[in-house]
Amino acid sequence: MKIDRFNVRVYFLIVEEGQILLSDEILGGKDSTKFPGGGLEYGEGLIEAAQREALEELGQEIEVLEHFYTTDFFIASRFRPTDQIISVYYFAKLRDEVSFRLARKKYDWQRHEEREESFRWQAINTLTPEDMTFETDAEVVRRLREIY
Repeated sequence: MKIDRFNVRVYFLIVEEGQILLSDEILGGKDSTKFPGGGLEYGEGLIEAAQREALEELGQEIEVLEHFYTTDFFIASRFRPTDQIISVYYFAKLRDEVSFRLARKKYDWQRHEEREESFRWQAINTLTPEDMTFETDAEVVRRLREIY
C-alpha cells in the first residue's frame, strides 16, 4: 500500500493534582477515548494548532508548557489507511478555571450537545494503555506512568 501523505496530529496533556484530562468522543461511529487535540492545519505551527484545538474543543485558552512526546514508530490512520500519522504531545495548562462541562463518567454526553464529546479527569495512576482507543495515546500513557 502506498502512503499518500503525512497526517500531523497535535495533542495537549493537562495534568492537575495527579489527574489528566481525557476526551471521550464518537469517531468513525465508535466510542473513543483519547487526549484532547486534533489535526494540524496547513500554515499552522504545532503550538498554534494545540491552542486552536483547545479553543475549538474546550472553549478555553491553554498555555503550552513543554513538548512531551512525538510518535517514534509507524502508524497508519484508522480512518484513512494511506495516511501515516505523526502525533505530537505537549504538556499544557488552562489559562483560567475550568469553564467547560466535565463528565462524571466515560461517554457521559448530554443529548442536546452539538458534538458527542465529553471531557473528564482521570487519575494517572489508574489510567492504562488499554483505556485509550489509539496506539499513540496508549504509548503516551505508558510514558506518563513512568513519571507519575
